Amino acid sequence: MTATYRQPGVVLTDRRFTVPLDHDDPAGETIELYAREVVASEKADRNLPWLVYLQGGPGFGANRFIGRPSWLGRALKEYRVLLLDQRGTGHSTPANRQTLPLRGGPAEQADYLAHFRADSIVRDCEAIRPAVTGGAPWTVLGQSFGGFCAVHYLSSAPEGLTAALITGGLPSLDAHADDVYRAAYPRIERKVAAHYARYPQDVERARRIADHLLTHDVTLPNGYRLTAEAFQSLGILLGGGEGTHRLHHLLEHAFVRTPHGAELSDAFQEDVQGLLSYAGHPLYALVHEACYARDERPTAWSAERVRAEFPQFDAAKALAGDGPLLFTGESIHPWMFDCDPALRPLRETADLLATRTDWRPLYDPARLAANEVPVAAAVYHDDMYVDTAHALRTARTIRGLRTWVTDEFEHDGVRAGGQRVLDRLLALVHDEV
Repeated sequence: MTATYRQPGVVLTDRRFTVPLDHDDPAGETIELYAREVVASEKADRNLPWLVYLQGGPGFGANRFIGRPSWLGRALKEYRVLLLDQRGTGHSTPANRQTLPLRGGPAEQADYLAHFRADSIVRDCEAIRPAVTGGAPWTVLGQSFGGFCAVHYLSSAPEGLTAALITGGLPSLDAHADDVYRAAYPRIERKVAAHYARYPQDVERARRIADHLLTHDVTLPNGYRLTAEAFQSLGILLGGGEGTHRLHHLLEHAFVRTPHGAELSDAFQEDVQGLLSYAGHPLYALVHEACYARDERPTAWSAERVRAEFPQFDAAKALAGDGPLLFTGESIHPWMFDCDPALRPLRETADLLATRTDWRPLYDPARLAANEVPVAAAVYHDDMYVDTAHALRTARTIRGLRTWVTDEFEHDGVRAGGQRVLDRLLALVHDEV
């Protein structure tokens, strides 16, 4: 069943599809996928090529645009666009603390979630492509984790693609999760140093907040237990173009005077709970490290283990001296499943995923080395979320891939400078630059 309606400058059509939960068992259980078709109003009756957009994450549904802003406006000049809610997100059979108990206990939930990685997402795309395009190949635009999916697409089903456009999402082809985080912590430390250089007053502010959290039990209005480690994870903001400014504005109103002394303000707590809660995207926490799983080695809470190799991130040790508190970001830790009420019921499920050892390889270096699909990738200099060295090594592996390496944008460049980014990538795949 479809529903078509209009917004300023665009015609939208809601589309739903049924696909196997396990594509290796096509006669088995099925799930529903949702996608929103978008076409420019003045081109609604034209036969246009298709572009399918794969959102970053994992765990986020596709953008809910109003009209044709950012990169979408550029794409609509020549494409019909399919904004796909990847399985488990948005309207595509959402997976969360409310729905997962339908599967059974933690073991059954973990087995179910093992089907929510890039390989299944790409097979979903191939399953629905004939119904969308009539069988013609399409262009994929992958942002961040969506780029990981695009590289798997090139590895497994390049015949389904006319081109691949990747923004901030070239994964390492062979790194274990431990390698990813060993590269990540020094990168995050550089981002924190840059933040403090811009806003030196935040050094003392962050120390004061962390000290308060080490000596007080603080529960946010939504039930989130705010610890010093949880506060440090607000450093995830520093990977975005405006993130350093957003973090500064957050810290500057942290405390308020009360009859009982200084307390964390309601305004601060309200902002923090919105930033830290995984209620809207629990798959990010559940399968984040599984995105890097590739062999019989379990991920085993990789980010938490590797963090121990970087003692400068320990809040108590930082406060015992006179150094700055270091923020973290782009990492998932087991304590998050104790702090966040949206994740608490899923702690055992997450533990089982962390011990899993039957992950399939996601990328085929030999096939990528023989690639014939036009590919262009925006690689952001010192990207906090995706290691630049890993990305460039992968770029050299994929035959014919053309990169645009820039420090004009951070990881969210496709949002902040979407039209310019997409313009550049399309020019590269069309061999115009």
